Amino acid sequence: MSDNLVPEPRNTVFDSVQKALGDEQAARRVMLNPALAKGLSGTGLQQEDTAAAASTEHACQCGRQDAKETADDGGIPLTYVDEIGRATAADVREALHQVIDPELGIDVIDLGLVYGIEIDALGRAIITMTLTTPACPLTDLIEDECAATLAGLVEEFRIDWTWQPRWTMDMITPEGRDQLAALGFNFDAMPKY
Repeated sequence: MSDNLVPEPRNTVFDSVQKALGDEQAARRVMLNPALAKGLSGTGLQQEDTAAAASTEHACQCGRQDAKETADDGGIPLTYVDEIGRATAADVREALHQVIDPELGIDVIDLGLVYGIEIDALGRAIITMTLTTPACPLTDLIEDECAATLAGLVEEFRIDWTWQPRWTMDMITPEGRDQLAALGFNFDAMPKY
């Protein structure tokens, strides 16, 4: 038994990558972008793979600072700054599936209430959202649900409430329609505006 109360240092992941590659700079590049690991050789990154990776458009968007993307599900514009370890707008959109509209029992994404999500350079989320009616008394409840859902995912968030364009039932996603139909809503009997 040792009298030393301080534990012996242990190898880090970086130490292991550096040892495997034999090159500190190559290890740093791989730690920043693990996708580069596919071009590994026993003595570090292959030079042509490194040059090719630097000269081509990054498929994973890891080299881009600002990007805009339109989501496949719902067409919510997502704006984000892509950095390793930082939540993206897609992460926030996925988390918002847990925020349930208390009146209808469907999440705000499938209900079509979220018009846009932006992650700024400081990792703060700005969510452009509407409600089914401007007179909805549940704004504070939805903000509280968003706060609970996004805690730990983003540093801060803000909801920009908007009434333009006006929300209509046409904004409900097919998944949201299925959920509402399961609750007994009959879209064929609903008035058309």
